[in-house]
Amino acid sequence: MNEKNNAGKSTWLFIALLALFVAVLFYTGYTKSVNQDQELVTLVPWTFIIQIINLFIQVYLIKKFLFKPINEILEKRRKLADKTIREAREAQEEADSLKEQYESSLTNAHAQAAQIVSEAQKEAQVKADTMVREAQEEAAGIKARAAADIEQEKKKAINEAKDEIGGLAMDIAGKVVEKEINEADHKKLIEDFINKVGA
Repeated sequence: MNEKNNAGKSTWLFIALLALFVAVLFYTGYTKSVNQDQELVTLVPWTFIIQIINLFIQVYLIKKFLFKPINEILEKRRKLADKTIREAREAQEEADSLKEQYESSLTNAHAQAAQIVSEAQKEAQVKADTMVREAQEEAAGIKARAAADIEQEKKKAINEAKDEIGGLAMDIAGKVVEKEINEADHKKLIEDFINKVGA
């Protein structure tokens, strides 16, 4: 604001000096034409005062009708330029904000994608572990059933052997009843029995 006032004062001073110079030149020319014989320039005070007053009137009129509208136009242009700059800055700030939001949402999307992939991998691992465990349990069940079947077959074989042994024992008892056996015959019958059971 001070620079503006200083520029205005400098302009007024320049105009005043210019007007004074023009007035002096005009007056000098006027007096020379009136009196060609005079060598020295004489100043008529009333004429000089009227010219100074005329100068101030002209400066006032120039200021009022020329400088004031021009200054108003320049002020409007300055305000328009400031407004344009301010709007450009706001647009830049908004663009930067949108860019940050875009980058943030892009980062979030990458994080969500990584999380989805991680969860899918974990879920696949859990399913694979479940399938392996179920297969192991099924294999263990099959093995247990096979062992139970083997045990049952073994018991069945033992029962059949017992039945057969019982039948043999009845045969032996029948033979013993038919004949009287001594101790040697008794040992021989036991060995025959053991041989038959072993076969």
